[in-house]
Amino acid sequence: MEIGIIGLPNVGKSSLFNALTNAGAMSSNYPFTTIEPNVGVVPVPDKRLDRLFDIFKPPKKTPSAIKFVDIAGLVKGASQGEGLGNKFLANIREVDAVIHVVRLFKDDDVAHVMGEVDPVRDIEVIETELMLSDLETVEKLYTKCVSNAKSGEKAAKERLAVVEKIKQVLSEGKPVSTLGLPPEDLKDIQLLTTKPVLFVGNNSEHRNEAAAEKMREFTAKRGAPFIELCVKLEADIVDFSPEEKAAFLADAGTEYTGLEKIVIESKKLLDLIVFFTAGPEVEVRSWIIHRGCTAPKAAGKIHSDIERGFIRAEIYSYEDIDKYADEKILREKGLIRSEGKEYVMRDGDVCVFRFNV
Repeated sequence: MEIGIIGLPNVGKSSLFNALTNAGAMSSNYPFTTIEPNVGVVPVPDKRLDRLFDIFKPPKKTPSAIKFVDIAGLVKGASQGEGLGNKFLANIREVDAVIHVVRLFKDDDVAHVMGEVDPVRDIEVIETELMLSDLETVEKLYTKCVSNAKSGEKAAKERLAVVEKIKQVLSEGKPVSTLGLPPEDLKDIQLLTTKPVLFVGNNSEHRNEAAAEKMREFTAKRGAPFIELCVKLEADIVDFSPEEKAAFLADAGTEYTGLEKIVIESKKLLDLIVFFTAGPEVEVRSWIIHRGCTAPKAAGKIHSDIERGFIRAEIYSYEDIDKYADEKILREKGLIRSEGKEYVMRDGDVCVFRFNV
């Protein structure tokens, strides 16, 4: 899964990306430092994987991962090409979801492209450009659909009806996501305002409380996920030892760093779940799949041959192995299930797949 990091210039996108990935992407207080998108892969923190590693004591532990893409800053007029906007908008079309970074901090040494800090205005600037870009795409598609519908074919008429709905909602200044259309209606249209969004407010260590509260109220009305953090502080602790990081989190009264929270929320944003493979001889490993995925499809994440030759899956829950810490006990208690091709995977399943070569 790919998640794009978007926002105005100078809000901390590249700094957030660097902290998330420890990738060293260029970062400065000049607009458009990022021209080509930076890409980094981030392990998904999961304490269940750590526990399985302690139980089985294999030679290797492999977490699942999410790919993050640092997309250059957008500005007002981006949909008309301002600030290389068309190029940057095209990058957003390729990702599955977006993290929208919004500046909350005040700093006279870091220019704000819109003048003063105003998180709601900044969000609306970006969203307007995304909607204008989508409207241009849909207007071109609408002309084509009108022509096709003249054939009288039922599918063409249904397609036109969907495109008319999309065109109408964009014309009203609303994102396409507000329509709640099923994925099959959108699969052939790469629209920007259908992407799931996680809002991240970038504050300073000396919090701008007024801006943070304004953004919190705005996202709450939307029912949108929101995380407030200090990107600078998060970047400072990236290279801490596990002991130093644990002490820092304990002092802060939290279990996860802000960056770990972003990774976890990103998984929720895309409605992803995790299953595990575990054993003492090779490794314990977590695998990310979409909610609703069947056992054969999950097996295909490991290898396509396993999906093709799938016979059954032997499955138990993480909660059971955490409680008893021994597969023999689970088997004695009848807690290991044999599931077939129709089984829908659950978050926390620990699996052994049986298959024909």
